[in-house]
Amino acid sequence: MEASKTTVQAPSPAPFSLYLFWSSLVAALGGFLFGFDTAVISGTTDALTKVFLLDSGALGFTVASALLGTIVGALVAGMPADRYGRRASLFVIAILYFISAVGTAFAFDWYSFLFFRFLGGLGVGGASVISPLYIAEIAPARYRGRLVAITQFNIVFGILMAFFSNYVIASLDVGETAWRWMFGMEAFPAFAFYFLLFMTPRSPRWLMAKDLADEARAVLLKLGRSGGEVDAEIADIRESLDLQRHQANEPLFSAAYRGPILLAVAIAMFNQLSGINALMYYAPHIFSMAGAGEGSALLQTVAVGGTNLIFTMAALLIIDHFGRKRLMLVGSVGYILSLSATAWAFYTYGTDFDKTGGIIVLISLLVFIASHAFGQGAVIWVYIGEVFPNRVRARGQALGSFTHWIMAAAISWTFPMIAEYSGGHTFAFYAAMMVLQLLWVIFIMPETKGISLEALQKKMGIE
Repeated sequence: MEASKTTVQAPSPAPFSLYLFWSSLVAALGGFLFGFDTAVISGTTDALTKVFLLDSGALGFTVASALLGTIVGALVAGMPADRYGRRASLFVIAILYFISAVGTAFAFDWYSFLFFRFLGGLGVGGASVISPLYIAEIAPARYRGRLVAITQFNIVFGILMAFFSNYVIASLDVGETAWRWMFGMEAFPAFAFYFLLFMTPRSPRWLMAKDLADEARAVLLKLGRSGGEVDAEIADIRESLDLQRHQANEPLFSAAYRGPILLAVAIAMFNQLSGINALMYYAPHIFSMAGAGEGSALLQTVAVGGTNLIFTMAALLIIDHFGRKRLMLVGSVGYILSLSATAWAFYTYGTDFDKTGGIIVLISLLVFIASHAFGQGAVIWVYIGEVFPNRVRARGQALGSFTHWIMAAAISWTFPMIAEYSGGHTFAFYAAMMVLQLLWVIFIMPETKGISLEALQKKMGIE
């Protein structure tokens, strides 16, 4: 008679938790404000030029002033996120957004305007680090891509709402104060974000790092994990932190983390070398260059925001099945084709666009934004949050965001001056950079879908 065999089964996954979804959605409001703050200035550039008597260089600096704040915000966000917690840092970010919105709306001169835009930039930079980081740390592997991508969805939704809000305010004909109303609208979602954060938990991985295992266990149960899943996840987190062999504050820039650092820096640089923020900040100006009138340019900008939202939703639905790498491949090809067509249109028509040329630019830029939303836009914040191990994730996410915003500032600051000289050269350069991105995706970028954060750490050879 054969001895009976005991089979140890892995804990069955618990059903999707509404509390998990709610907590992710609230954290992702940092992304909504990120998108709104980023795009709202696009409808005000003409007014700012007139009110503050700006030339193209000063306009570029005015737009980039918020980006200087994002650089600082992204650079320093990792430290308070590690020390005081992810959720506590989000409260501070909500306050910065609110002060920036009210301050820019009531700015009394150019310098005060720059200061309050800088404060908003601090919020954007911090949110780009902490919102996706927080969601990645509360989400199970099977839902992580979609839940973290809610941040990108909200960024895109915020961009669309900024474009739409600008269009509506301009249509109301409120006079010379229209640009102030455009900036002030951000105060309302910032106020809501602050109070909704009280209804979310602290990150279980941060709690484990602070030796608060009981609270971490309770949070995981509340987020919908089954009892068996919680035990396994707690053990994996404890092993990944492994503070007996690693200090909680060990340096990020070491040989052990070279791989994740290079991946995060590369994807962040390519994100901005596509020219996406040039379109976000200067969309009405670009369409005006292609022959559109002021009202038509603002309406075409709303079309850009709508396309961005639709294709972000599509990517969000399939990112955990299709994979990060495949989305990047599709997006890269779309980038190359659309940017090349836009460059061709500007080389062909120059400053004398007819209706056909304007339509070519509009269609090309709609394809461009669809490619971005389906590829880089959906992947970047998910990917940067995945490739770093628990003990340095906040600082790694900060490094990726810092790189992203350094490049965004460079692109946004220089675009008006370069485009004034040659729109064709500008878009041709972006297209060439996307050829390099395609090669990076094909030959270097590893896939991360469907793997727990702790298993990813092992896959990348990090002890």
